[in-house]
Amino acid sequence: MIVAFSLAPSTDNTDGSVHNAVAAAVKVVRDSGLPHSTTSMFTEIEGEWDEVMDVVKRATEAVSAYGSRVSLVLKADIRPGYTGELRGKIDRLEKAISEQE
Repeated sequence: MIVAFSLAPSTDNTDGSVHNAVAAAVKVVRDSGLPHSTTSMFTEIEGEWDEVMDVVKRATEAVSAYGSRVSLVLKADIRPGYTGELRGKIDRLEKAISEQE
């Protein structure tokens, strides 16, 4: 499965910045050893259900140190029997785009 998720703590920061909390979450993801990708809005992680959800839980716990409340947005692509789709989906998209040119 691939999970795309975003975490943010409640904050009383006047500029609304949550980069330190996000850094703590991304460190958990990177330390997991699972395939992953981080963009400006979401982190994607690929693996089996239990291992991916464990990483999301631990990342949430890491963010909770930065506020009294945590917002979690999660989207999952559950496709048993497939691996390497974090990159595979992008490769197929790029091929389709190049074929349309």
